[in-house]
Amino acid sequence: MSLDRTRSTSERAESPLTAAILAGRWIRTAAIDDEHGRHWQANPDPRGRSAVTPEPWSLYSGAAGIVLFFLELAAATGHEAYLEDARAGARRLAATWREQSDLSLYHGLTGVMVALMEAGWALGEERFETEARAVADLIVRSRRTVDGGVGWSPDPAQRGDGGIVLGLLRAAAHLGVPAYEELAVEVGLRIAKLPVPGHRFGDCADLPVDAVTPGFLAGTAGTAFLLARLYGVSGDDRFLRAARSGADFVREVSLLTGRCAAVPHHVPQARGLHYLGFCSGSAGVARMFYELHQVAGDPGDLDWVERLARGIVRVGVPYRQTEGYWNTACQCCGAAGLIELFVGLWAATGRESHLDFARALAGHLIGRASGHDGQGYRWYQAYRRLRPEEVSADTGYMVGAAGIGAALLHLDAAGQADQARRVILLPDNPFPAIPLPTSALRRTRS
Repeated sequence: MSLDRTRSTSERAESPLTAAILAGRWIRTAAIDDEHGRHWQANPDPRGRSAVTPEPWSLYSGAAGIVLFFLELAAATGHEAYLEDARAGARRLAATWREQSDLSLYHGLTGVMVALMEAGWALGEERFETEARAVADLIVRSRRTVDGGVGWSPDPAQRGDGGIVLGLLRAAAHLGVPAYEELAVEVGLRIAKLPVPGHRFGDCADLPVDAVTPGFLAGTAGTAFLLARLYGVSGDDRFLRAARSGADFVREVSLLTGRCAAVPHHVPQARGLHYLGFCSGSAGVARMFYELHQVAGDPGDLDWVERLARGIVRVGVPYRQTEGYWNTACQCCGAAGLIELFVGLWAATGRESHLDFARALAGHLIGRASGHDGQGYRWYQAYRRLRPEEVSADTGYMVGAAGIGAALLHLDAAGQADQARRVILLPDNPFPAIPLPTSALRRTRS
């Protein structure tokens, strides 16, 4: 009998695994099948409205991210029914990806490629990896001349060319095609020549046109992460120097309080606005410093990871909301993204305080889940900080229940030293894919 029938629908989940199962139950209510396979509504509530622009295929809010979640749910529970959910979604991605033109990681074809590679590996179906290779080949063919080099757009950040490069590096390793890595390095060399700072939201209506953003998804930290990753791949010192330039800028604009650090959302206009989450705050910036530590071995970079983590704990989350940590639960800018950071830090360092804090975040997150209709768990949130009256619950990975469920599954895996399993991490997550510190693995073997 499936685990998602072992509890009363009115009973509050007691564990991250059970909460993830109930999130899967709700996502299933949003399934739409057609002749190509399956996708999911962004928001299945009868009177609900999605917080994001509909992207039925994307990693951010559509089928690609939900496929990854169901693959992980199957691995965590051992129930093959979840593999059928993932297979149906991957089948539709494989059949329809040519209808899309966006190439980016989170909103376009690079994310679809990642989902198809993972589905092919987990399901043992070569057809999905064949389609992933076809996507990668299209991305390679679509390159053009940009600012005297090669790329796809003038945007070097994770939301632009940076995310595509990370996807190509993943594809080169997974599919065994060196040409993907070669192009990734070539595009990276163009990005490495750019001045730092200089990464702007540009098309974000809520920011001044001259705002410089040090954060991860659309800012300096994410670009520095990419350059550090390329240094680790190629050994080319030009990448390390450029990554150091970005990291130095982030250090320069950050607020230090004792042994804690916080990063401004944008400068010079909002030095006092400190997001905590993945997209523009400490949880994302910490990834950059950890990647630098991994490839260059400087303990000062790991110290900055810990400073940012302490800064998050210091403000009193999850029990206290701040201007940079508002009514949001998702991977992008909320509690799920913080769980990813602290689970990753525990796996990287073995410090129990990180795992304890991840569990506290998860307990609070599970406590705010809604399951009033017996159809599973969802999380209502004000996704856009500047529009607190817009409250919705979504199914997708970066903005909704799939990503929240994935973060809870990663925490569940972190507590299973005797049954270690690989979790699915996106290309911009530098932490161990088996979320256990080396010391725990050694104890298990002995």
